[in-house]
Formats: sequence, C-alpha cells, structure tokens
Amino acid sequence: MEAIVYRSTGSWYDLRTPVGEAWKARIKGVFKIEGLRSTNPIAVGDVVDFDVDNELEKTGIITHIHDRRNYISRQSPSHRKQHHIVASNIDQSLLVATIREPRTSSGFLDRFLVAAEAYHVPAIIVVNKMDNWKDKDRAVFAEWQHTYEAIGYKVLAISAQSGDGLQAVQQALQHKTTLLSGHSGVGKSSLLNTLVPDWNLRTGDVSGWSGKGMHTTTFAEMFDLPFGGRVVDTPGIREFGIVDVPREELSHYFPEMRQLLEHCQFNNCLHMNEPGCAVKAALEAGSISPERYFSYLNILDSIPENHWE
Repeated sequence: MEAIVYRSTGSWYDLRTPVGEAWKARIKGVFKIEGLRSTNPIAVGDVVDFDVDNELEKTGIITHIHDRRNYISRQSPSHRKQHHIVASNIDQSLLVATIREPRTSSGFLDRFLVAAEAYHVPAIIVVNKMDNWKDKDRAVFAEWQHTYEAIGYKVLAISAQSGDGLQAVQQALQHKTTLLSGHSGVGKSSLLNTLVPDWNLRTGDVSGWSGKGMHTTTFAEMFDLPFGGRVVDTPGIREFGIVDVPREELSHYFPEMRQLLEHCQFNNCLHMNEPGCAVKAALEAGSISPERYFSYLNILDSIPENHWE
C-alpha cells in the first residue's frame, strides 16, 4: 500500500493513505538513501510503500521510499557533517519571524533563505505579532520588506492574536504543501490555531531568562488544511546550520548576487577581496543590501575550507 508520512516520532511513523486512512508503521532494517548522509532515513512528506502488519490495529512495515521531488534539511545538531531532513516533497516554505519577543535576526532569515534556495523551495517571510509593534518595530519591518521584496521574496505582516493579515497567509497556503518554520516562540502554533481553531495546538510562552521561545512542537508533523493544502509544522529552530553548500557556490543562493556572477572577473570569485568583482561593485553602488552582504560573509565564514574533503 502507498501512503504519505505525516509524522515521525523516531521508531514509528504516522501514515495517511490516498483515501485518508490513518496507519502507524515501522521501517524494516536500515534504509540507505544514495548519496545522502541523513540522520533520519524517512521524513515527513515522504511517499512510502508499506506492508500490512496488523489489520485491526492499522500497523504496517515500510518497505520502500519513493524518490523525493525535493526536501529541505538543516545541519544535524548532534552530527555536524550530517543532514537532518526537515520535510520532503514540499511546494513552498513559510518562515515565521518576529521583530521582538523573541527577536529574529536578519542573519537567521538569510540562512533559512539560503537553505530554501539551495533545495529549490520558494520561500515566504511572515512577520508575526504586529499588534505589539512600536514605531521602531514598524521601521524594522519596513526595512525587511524593502530588502527582501526587492530580491523576489513575499513579506507579510500579521497578528496571529488578532487575525490581522491572515487572509493573505491563507491564500498563500491554499492547495499547496507548505513547510512552516521559525524560532520557538514566534507564534507558529498560534498562527495555525487561528487559521484552523479546531486543531487547538499547544502554544508556548517566551522564556523570560533567555528571550528565546519555549519548544512546543517536538516532532515535525503534517496537517491537512480544511481550505485545501497541507502544512508541515516543525519544532522551533534556534540556529539553521547550512549543509552541503561549498564556499564557491554560496553566492548562487543569494538571488541579488546570482544575477551578477557572470560579470565577475574570476569564475570562483568569493566576492571578498578579488579584483573585478561585480558583487562588490554592486555593494558599493548601493544595489546590494549591506546587511545581506554581511550575512553572506558570516555564512561563508561558517563553511570550512575543506568542506568536501
């Protein structure tokens, strides 16, 4: 039988068949995905085949994983050189951010966007908690909106608490499979609860001593949306480690740099101190955001020289 993985809790997987039947299944033996160093062999969103183990209890054994159309992964927290696949077979990613309580740094936004670009997953930025903004917060949002919309990303302001701006989010989610991500405490679960009140997902407060959000989602989990489409809710991510991006390819995943690369004097230009660099010329001319360039340098610095050895 064929099914989609809706939730993984380690050894067991929650599956849903094309006719909507819910099953639980385990994997038989060890799955080795060709060329992929992953800490989780099966991810939410995977299409799998399974054999029935117990018809009454609706349990089975997963025997095969279908080829993934795409996936998005992050550096495994415990294995620096390995992936952890966050979700697969997704149409888009929706990054929920907040300007304060907790503050999402532009560096975190940029790391996530690089990962989305690297895995060919379109990204939307949703900035939550607009009902609590002061003038300086509105100025930060205006800056983010100007910077990211100029390079092709949609940026939405919402309040999951009051419902402001949620119609645009619902339209963006409709009839698509969307990965929902962001720091803990930014209001991912609150957003889903407002969109679909029947779910009543757990929400968490922001930790007073750290300003970071408390984790309320332990495992990635996919939900069917009543207005069409699916959403994958993910555990809150404090850092987004970039994996399998060589230093000389990083600029390919910054859209504003990508269009300039053929004009650089050197094919392997890292856009630091090389002569004839079109990216540095655009930076000096003001057509590339200094904050985005600073993020590029920070990410570049985090990729080891011998990444592929």
